[in-house]
Amino acid sequence: MEPAPLPETPTNSNAAEDRILVERAQAGDTRAFDELVRKYTPKLYGLVYNMTSNREDTADLLQEIFAKAYRALKRFQGKSSFYTWIYSISVNMTLNFLKKRGRYAKVSLDDVDSGIQNDPDFINITTANRDTVREVNIHEIQKRLNEAMMKLSEDHRTVVTLYDVQGLQHNEISKILGVSEGTVRSRLFYAHRLLQSLLEDLVK
Repeated sequence: MEPAPLPETPTNSNAAEDRILVERAQAGDTRAFDELVRKYTPKLYGLVYNMTSNREDTADLLQEIFAKAYRALKRFQGKSSFYTWIYSISVNMTLNFLKKRGRYAKVSLDDVDSGIQNDPDFINITTANRDTVREVNIHEIQKRLNEAMMKLSEDHRTVVTLYDVQGLQHNEISKILGVSEGTVRSRLFYAHRLLQSLLEDLVK
């Protein structure tokens, strides 16, 4: 199965399209909300899956995320983009789910999908990464990268997922997580340093 393409950050046209769909949905047009669900499901699936490491949990959480978004839509005033709003709901609900499972520090290997280390949908390897380590078997890199990600704390795994996998900018992550850009940069620095130490033999 081919890895899903990385989601793009929202353009002005996308934001305008979202606003129209939100306004229609707020007015009672369920088809407009269905369109938002179709649009954001692939993006949010990648986000939640990279945080939970479990397909069943991801599917269940996505249903809950969109149900909560639908219930809260009337109160959405557009002070932030719908993109930021739905991502914030997704991150918060996923972190709450993980904390309820008692995984404050690390993801338990008992809770991840079997074969997650070999799953191309878990973390996509970019072309730049392929060029850097072209002499190494890509499958082995994928496996090692997924294993390393599972060793990060939830906070650090979240920022890596949003920045490196989802392709969001520091200011967007700051809005989604409700923390300063400095905190985002600090968490990324620590997470990248840890990942580098775990994978240093691959990039020598």
